[in-house]
Amino acid sequence: MSTIRIEKDSMGELEVPAEALYAAQTQRAINNFPISGRPMPEAFIKALLLIKSAAAQANVKLECLNQAQADAIVTVCAQLQEDPALMQHFPVDIFQTGSGTSSNMNANEVIATLASRALGEPVSPNDHVNFGQSSNDIIPTAIHVSAAIALEKQLLPALRHLAEVTEKKAAAVAQYCKTGRTHLMDAMPVRFDQPLLGWAAQIRQTIQQLEALQPELQALAQGGTAVGTGINAHPEFAALVSQELSTLSGVAFTPADNFFARIGSQDTAVALSGQLKTVAVAMMKIANDLRWMNSGPLAGLGEISLEALQPGSSIMPGKVNPVIPEAAAMAAAQVIGNDATITIGGQSGNFELNVMLPVIAANLLDSLELLSNSAVLLADKAIATFEVNQERLDDALHKNPILVTALNPKIGYLKAAEIAKQAYREQRPIIDVAEENTELSRAELEQLLNPEKLTQGGL
Repeated sequence: MSTIRIEKDSMGELEVPAEALYAAQTQRAINNFPISGRPMPEAFIKALLLIKSAAAQANVKLECLNQAQADAIVTVCAQLQEDPALMQHFPVDIFQTGSGTSSNMNANEVIATLASRALGEPVSPNDHVNFGQSSNDIIPTAIHVSAAIALEKQLLPALRHLAEVTEKKAAAVAQYCKTGRTHLMDAMPVRFDQPLLGWAAQIRQTIQQLEALQPELQALAQGGTAVGTGINAHPEFAALVSQELSTLSGVAFTPADNFFARIGSQDTAVALSGQLKTVAVAMMKIANDLRWMNSGPLAGLGEISLEALQPGSSIMPGKVNPVIPEAAAMAAAQVIGNDATITIGGQSGNFELNVMLPVIAANLLDSLELLSNSAVLLADKAIATFEVNQERLDDALHKNPILVTALNPKIGYLKAAEIAKQAYREQRPIIDVAEENTELSRAELEQLLNPEKLTQGGL
């Protein structure tokens, strides 16, 4: 068993593991919230540490901390971010007090412990590390900072990569025509590049919508302190913290126009989550199209062959499954579920504080990570590497009775329907049946029913 030490806070004494860098308030949270066993995401903790570092640098410029204290805090925050082993000292459960006070004090205590050791004199978690701050503004700020960094440096690059790979693949397969499908039923033909460019357009649209949210996401609650009034913070603190954060992170942050809105609500997080849900829906559409086109190889569509990555069955030898699209679809489903949680969390802004901040943070960062990773895998291990089965495409295409649609202007809808039904019933190419049942010549029919021409639209 670990040896223990006695720590003290405003509520009295408490036993804490001797090796822990945190103190009494963190230990109370560990004792109070044995709910999921899942700590706050590492990205959130690192954002919190960035803010603590920026706050220390702002406070020393404002003469609210001495240089030695600020330097110690800044050095410790950098050390904590760089050493993965130190993340074990941030064990507070996601499901904790709704303000995230426990996570804020966890960070304050760990930083204070290490800063005190480095400085050789006490650094207080409340009076020094937390100076000019409240859990009520720093936790909403950490949500925005962590999400903004993940969006700028992970998700947007991943989505741009997915769009670029899809566009490149579209160019590579533009020479193929295939049967289009509506309601999962045969429809007019399309060039193979056309649906792929449709996928890319979906992704490009989500990128634009995410970029439109960035200015609001990068506007921070920091400086509002307890209720939005800025009590106990220097009037210039908010602006200086945003400047320091921008330098530390490489993302441009600004103080929010209104701290009450940022602390009492989580509307921006809800909006971002809603857009992440849109990305998930687009990704699921692409994943399912890939699965359908790959289905078979004999009894399904068999239009493409996805890269074989692993055996698909523990009992059926030789079976290979579309594992990357399936994984991406499951990740998308999780993001959609996360959005429901964030939506409910966003409704929990009561007067001057939202009280579901930790679960909003955890689900938002989970969605950002799932989509970032899935987008890259879908691009590199599914779209970039699939092969087109031209023989299968051509066989289905020339027997497709829906090609008769091109004859509507010449023979009318009802006559065309009769020809389509006969062609389907007799399993014959539409051109042969149309030649027997119309006055159109073979040469004219070949021109009218040319699949490639039909993908160009028009009469």
